[in-house]
Amino acid sequence: MNEQEIIDCESVYLANVFSKKSIVFTCGKGALLWDINGKEYIDCASSYGVAALGHCHPKIVDAIKVQAEQLITLHSCYYNDKRAEFIQKLISILPKGLDKAFLSNSGAESVECAIKLARKATGKTEIIGIMGAYHGKTMGALSVTWDKKYREPFMPLIPDVKHVAPDNIDKLREAITGNTAAVILEPIRGEGGIRVPVDGYLQQVRELCDEKGVLLIFDEVQTSFGRTGKLFCCQNWNVVPDIMCLAKPFAGGLPIGITVARYSIMLSFKLGEHTTTFSGSPLVCAAGCAAIDVLLEEDLVSKTAINGEYFKNQLEQVALKHKIVKEVRGLGLMLGMELRYDVYGVIMKALNKGVLIIDAGKTVVRLLPPLVISKEQIDKVVRVLDEVLGDEENERAGSTISN
Repeated sequence: MNEQEIIDCESVYLANVFSKKSIVFTCGKGALLWDINGKEYIDCASSYGVAALGHCHPKIVDAIKVQAEQLITLHSCYYNDKRAEFIQKLISILPKGLDKAFLSNSGAESVECAIKLARKATGKTEIIGIMGAYHGKTMGALSVTWDKKYREPFMPLIPDVKHVAPDNIDKLREAITGNTAAVILEPIRGEGGIRVPVDGYLQQVRELCDEKGVLLIFDEVQTSFGRTGKLFCCQNWNVVPDIMCLAKPFAGGLPIGITVARYSIMLSFKLGEHTTTFSGSPLVCAAGCAAIDVLLEEDLVSKTAINGEYFKNQLEQVALKHKIVKEVRGLGLMLGMELRYDVYGVIMKALNKGVLIIDAGKTVVRLLPPLVISKEQIDKVVRVLDEVLGDEENERAGSTISN
C-alpha cells in the first residue's frame, strides 16, 4: 500500500479514538524514526515512553528472534524458564521490600490490579487519587484518573474514589477515612503536565499512610526504568510504596504490565481472583530479560541523569529567549516545557522539521526521548524547538497586528 492507502485503511477500519498525524512511519533505530518516504526524525515521544531503549535495539531483536523459535505463548498455569528468569531479574532491581509481582499487558491493567489488591488486602473500598493524575482508561484506572474529559462519558465509574489537591498533605489527611484502602499517585505527574512534587511531599505521604494504616500505591508506568535518572522515580526521594505499577518500557517495546507489592500484600489474592490469559508470555519475558540487561549493561540510568540535566539546561537557555515559554521542568529524560498558549502549533512545526514531541495537557510540550539519545541529537532537538518557538511567536505577533 502507498502512503495514502495506509492512512485511508486505518481511518476507515480502526476506531477513531486516536488524534492522528498524517504521517506513516515504517522503520526505527535507536532514537530515530523514518517515514514511508525515507525522511528521518528524532523521536522525543518514544511511543509515550515505551521505546526507552530506542527502536529495535539489537539485543531486544535477537532475544525475540531466539524465543520466537522456542516458545511464543504459554498460560501461567504452567511454569516457564523465561518467565522465571524475567521475574528474577525484575525483583533484583526493585526497591527493597517489593518482592512479589503480577504480570499483565499494559499500564492500565497494572493499575487495575493495584486497585483490586488494595481493596482485597485491607478489606476497605475507598481509593484516594490526586487532582491532575492520569492512570489509564479502563474502568478502574479511569476512576482514579482526574481529567473530566476522560471520565464523564463513562459515568458512573467505580464507587468510593475521591481526589485531593496535589502537594497538599493537609488535604490528604482530611480526605482519609476509616474506609480508605489506599492512596494512589504518580511520583511525577506525566499527562498532568510533568509536575514534580514539592520537596518533602512524598515522604509526608508515606508517613501519613503508615500512621493511618493506608496502603500507598505509586503509578510508575511512565516514570520508571531509569527515565528520571534513577531506576525508579520514587528513589529520587527514598520513598518506597506498598504497591507499584509498572509497564511501558519493561519489555523493550512489547506489551507488558507489572504490578509489584510487598509479599504479604500480594498474598491477599487467592487462586483465580485475578488472572489474565497473556500473563507472562515467554516471548514478552524474553524481551523483558534483554531489556533489563541492556538498561544495566549500558549504564543507561547514569547516562540519563547526565543527559537529562544537559537537556534541561539547554531548554532553559531556549526558554530565556522566548516570552511564549513559562517554565521548563522535569527530571532525567522526562521533561516538560510549559507555554503561554496551546502547544499544537509547536508540535506540528517540530514534526515538519523532523522532531517528534507530544503534549502533556494543552499548554505543555512533553519530551520523553529514548534513554539512548545522544548529545548531538539533543542539540538538534533544542535547535528545532528554538526555531519553532520563534516561528510561533512571530505568527502570533503578526496575527495580533493584523487584527
